[in-house]
Amino acid sequence: MTGLAIILTLVFSPVAALSSYLITYAEYKRHFPEDLKRARKLALSFALTTFIFFAVMIFLAVIFIDKFLPR
Repeated sequence: MTGLAIILTLVFSPVAALSSYLITYAEYKRHFPEDLKRARKLALSFALTTFIFFAVMIFLAVIFIDKFLPR
């Protein structure tokens, strides 16, 4: 079951992180047009946080499903 968790993490976490990066970069670019380096740095920080959050949540969901739901 951990193989499934790894596959799901490798597929959905980067998609979520990319979406987070694009959304936050567009917003910060609009709010800080004079400092695009800061906008990129903040957007990358949010993307990394999103990646970690989704990876942890997918692993916890797979463990929960495997442990508590009947087969």
